[in-house]
Amino acid sequence: MQEQVERIQERLHHDLQMPSELVELRSQVRRFAMEEIAPASAAIEAGVEEEANFPRGLFNRMAELGHFRLPFTTEEGGAGYASPMLATAIAMEELGYYSNTIAVIYDCQCVLAGRVLQYATPALKTPYLSALMSGEKVACVGITEPEAGSDVSPSSVKTMAKPTTTGWSVSGRKRFIINAPLADFGCVLCNMDGSLGMLVIDLKQDGVSTTAPDRKLGMHGCLTSDIVFDDVQVPSSNLVWKEGKGLRIALGALTRGRIAVAASSVGMAQAAFDESVNYMKRREMFGKTLAGMQYWQFKMAERATQIGMARDMTYKAAMRHDAGEEFPEPETGMAKYYATQIAADMARDAIQIFGGYGFMSKLGADGSTYRVEQIYRDAKGPEIYEGSNEIQKLMIARQIFGKGV
Repeated sequence: MQEQVERIQERLHHDLQMPSELVELRSQVRRFAMEEIAPASAAIEAGVEEEANFPRGLFNRMAELGHFRLPFTTEEGGAGYASPMLATAIAMEELGYYSNTIAVIYDCQCVLAGRVLQYATPALKTPYLSALMSGEKVACVGITEPEAGSDVSPSSVKTMAKPTTTGWSVSGRKRFIINAPLADFGCVLCNMDGSLGMLVIDLKQDGVSTTAPDRKLGMHGCLTSDIVFDDVQVPSSNLVWKEGKGLRIALGALTRGRIAVAASSVGMAQAAFDESVNYMKRREMFGKTLAGMQYWQFKMAERATQIGMARDMTYKAAMRHDAGEEFPEPETGMAKYYATQIAADMARDAIQIFGGYGFMSKLGADGSTYRVEQIYRDAKGPEIYEGSNEIQKLMIARQIFGKGV
C-alpha cells in the first residue's frame, strides 16, 4: 500500500454553510476510500481491461454502504439527502482522490443510469432503480456510437428502434460504453423513425453482444466496450417517458454526469497536489528543498487557488441542480471543463516535480511505488468523456452570445 500523505485540503478549503449531514457523509466516504480503495488501487491499475479486473468487491461494498442511493429521494428508495446532487459530488470527489476508476464506475451506475430512470414511469423506474441502488444489477448508458459522440442527433444516431406489435426491434452499435462488458441492463438512445427515444434494454437476452473490453490509457479497472444489438426485442413498457424525448433525457443524464466528473477531477487534482507537497517538503536540491524554491511556491499557490475555484464551481452547479434546475448552465459547463483541465494540469506538474520518480509506477530497485503517473493517465479521459471540454466552452459561449450566433 502506498503511504498516506497529508490532506492539504483540510488547511485550504472550508465547508462554509455545508450541512452537517454532508460533512459527515464526506467523512464516511473518505474513510471507505482510504481503508478499502487506496490499498487496492495500484493493483487494479496495474492490470488490464478484462472482466477479472473489474473491482467487483469494491462495487458491492459501495452498494452495501448505500453509496448508490445518494442521488435519490426517500420516495425512490434513496438516501433522501436534502441536496442529493451535492451529496453525490462530495462522494465522487472522495472516490476520485484515490481512484478515478472507482469514481467512473460509480458515476455510470447511479448518476447516469439513475438519472435516465428518473424520467421513467413508476412501473419502469421502480424495479430497475431498486436493482441499481442495491447493486443487484450493473447498469450502463448507451449514447455514443462509432459515428456519434459530441454530435448526438437523429441524423447521426444509427441504432434503430423499429416498431413491432409489442414494442420495438433494436439493431445497431454503441461504443465506449462504461460497464458494458458486464452490465445487466442499459439505457440506450435509439433512432425511432427520425426522432430520438430512450429504451431500457436487458442486455442478457438474445441478440445482444459485447466486444472485448477496450484497452485504454488509464482507468484499467473501468471496462468499456461496444454493445451490438441485432433485432433485439424490447417491450413497449420499456420506453422512457415518450418518443422524441430521447435527446432531452440523454442531456439530462449528461448534465448530472458532468457535475460528477467535475467532482472526481477535483479529487484527482487534490491528490496530485497533496502528493507533490509531501514530496517537495523532503526533496532537497542545491541546498534547499523544492518547497523552499520560490518558483514552485508560486506555482503551487496558483494550483491551490485553481483547485479551490474548481471545487466551488462544482458545488455551485450541484446546488443549482438540487434547487430544481434541470440544466444549470453555465455553471455545469464551467465546472466540467475547468475542473478536468486543472486535474490534467496539476497531474502534469506533479510528474515534473517528482522528476524521474514521477515517470515510474514502481521502482525496480526497491519496489517503491508512485501515484502521480496513475493520476496523470487517469486525468486525461475526463477532458473528453461526458461532453468534451470544447463542447462545454461552446455551451458557455451560447450563454454569452445566444444560441443564434
